[in-house]
Amino acid sequence: MGQASCKGLYQSLFDYKTEKYVIAKNKKVGLLYRLLQVSILTYLVVWVFLVKKSYQDTDTSLQSSIITKVKGVIFTNTSELGERLWDVADYVIPPQGENVFFVITNLVVTPNQRQETCAENESIPDAVCSEDSDCPPGEPVVTGNGVRTGRCLRAENMQRGTCEIFAWCPVETRSRPEKPLLGKAEDFTIYIKNFIRFPKFNFSKTNVLDTKDRAYLRSCRFGPKDPYCPIFRLGSVVSWTGSNFQEIALQGGVIGIQIEWDCDLDKAPSECNPRYYFSRLDRRFPGNSISSGYNFRFAKYYRDEAGVEFRTLIKAYGIRFDVLVNGRAGKFNIIPTIINVGSGVALMGVGSFFCDLILIYFIKKSHFYRNKKFEEVRSGHPGNGKVTVEQLQNLQTVEA
Repeated sequence: MGQASCKGLYQSLFDYKTEKYVIAKNKKVGLLYRLLQVSILTYLVVWVFLVKKSYQDTDTSLQSSIITKVKGVIFTNTSELGERLWDVADYVIPPQGENVFFVITNLVVTPNQRQETCAENESIPDAVCSEDSDCPPGEPVVTGNGVRTGRCLRAENMQRGTCEIFAWCPVETRSRPEKPLLGKAEDFTIYIKNFIRFPKFNFSKTNVLDTKDRAYLRSCRFGPKDPYCPIFRLGSVVSWTGSNFQEIALQGGVIGIQIEWDCDLDKAPSECNPRYYFSRLDRRFPGNSISSGYNFRFAKYYRDEAGVEFRTLIKAYGIRFDVLVNGRAGKFNIIPTIINVGSGVALMGVGSFFCDLILIYFIKKSHFYRNKKFEEVRSGHPGNGKVTVEQLQNLQTVEA
């Protein structure tokens, strides 16, 4: 038995397999086969070539530069600051015009601070004390404004007080105003100039209209009718994100401005146009959550006639803008075209494979079709009951 198996295995090494085509007159399987062919062809033409443009060589290594400018003035009159005119040098940080910039819309001002000793803010838990031993000298107050001096300052007839600290005094004690100081900043304008380049194709473009009219940028505003005007109204940008300007001006926030370039370089350069998307990047919490908003502190320093250094501490609330740029460019190239056509042709074989499975395994006459499709062939004479190689050269038609 083992010898016979070895002999059969040895003889099979010299077998040769060749394809035999059987035409099955089965309308259901034939219809399914054509539907599969049409589906694969539609996928190849519509999705691969028309939608994904896989016949193109692409470049996603976009090189980009952003220049920004904000313009607008506001007049305010408050008890802390008096009458004051705010221009771009006062409310835009940083002034260089980068792709990330901040527009101040609300302030908490602590003027005339100098380095000396004073009581820590009583709202800071680590500064609360009952006696001097609670205020070890030289140790900073956690989340506080200075270092302890060793004294506990208590009001008369009060058992608890706050530690004395060496800091910029008086410390900040005021809370955020209920209305934004620069609430009319929604009429400010933002100028965003974007230069892009796709190095693989040596293609460059800008989002500004190519014109010699110097008055164009002074009068235009971005919109569907003027997509090459990079002048945006600040209030409109906020509203496009689904936010309320007065709300975000009060407590601050972060807005993303995304410029997307999708360039088909098989068309004219004028067809490569920027698309703008506006979104609120910071997470908005319901109600007056302490996690809402965006703010930071900075100071302006000066000296009096005696040479003593003072500063004005400013806690600024406002809108941070992040300008993000991405894009891709594509151009016809024969190599990806051949690769995708070859893949599509290979995919056509899936239809034949699937229909073969149905034909020889899942329909009622599957045994009949299976016998017609697979035959053992040996060299011999036509009359010995075996199928000759010459007979396989004829195409067989099998009726259902």
